[in-house]
Amino acid sequence: MNENVLNRGEHPPCGRFITFEGIDGAGKSSQIAAVAALLRARGIEVEQSREPGGTPLGESLRELLLHQPMHLETEAMLMFAARREHLAARIEPALAAGRWVVCDRFSDATFAYQVGGRGLARDKFEALEAWVHPRLQPDLTLLFDLPPETAAARVASAGADPDRFERERRDFFVRVREAYLERARLAPQRIRVVDADRAPEAIRADIERVVRETLLP
Repeated sequence: MNENVLNRGEHPPCGRFITFEGIDGAGKSSQIAAVAALLRARGIEVEQSREPGGTPLGESLRELLLHQPMHLETEAMLMFAARREHLAARIEPALAAGRWVVCDRFSDATFAYQVGGRGLARDKFEALEAWVHPRLQPDLTLLFDLPPETAAARVASAGADPDRFERERRDFFVRVREAYLERARLAPQRIRVVDADRAPEAIRADIERVVRETLLP
């Protein structure tokens, strides 16, 4: 029985929930389509989304979060506000209907960026998480891990205007990476660390193997 079921205490849903995590520039976004294609090839209906975002309100909040300076606690609460809407409008209905959800970031990102990176008090994060999704965690989280220097070089080479997170200093991303790895140590069955400092083809083969071994018959 998957973690979704255990945490909800309800009848088992047919859908599964997969999230992708990692610091900016880790390369996770380019692999999400590959996992979605793998699932669809198995006849699985997939709901693909991202956080913050995923709904009209969530996308509006995303713009504020990525580009407007704000107090740390405001930032954390807006992250969870967007998440609550995302859960209500897309994630929970999809899982209940038997669809699999593949999402770019979820609450692990808030722990890494706001708690680890910015210093939000852990008890405040835990209170928000317990309020917004008390019995729901992803069935599988793929954490793309690589040195911050490599990630920064990738972001710079992309040539896009950096958002306010991408403009943070190296020490910020060192703390974010450490927080991600701490989260993985606390939930080793759910969070699988992927060496993202490799060729995309090797990473794709690795994550497809993990998905097959953990979630597919």
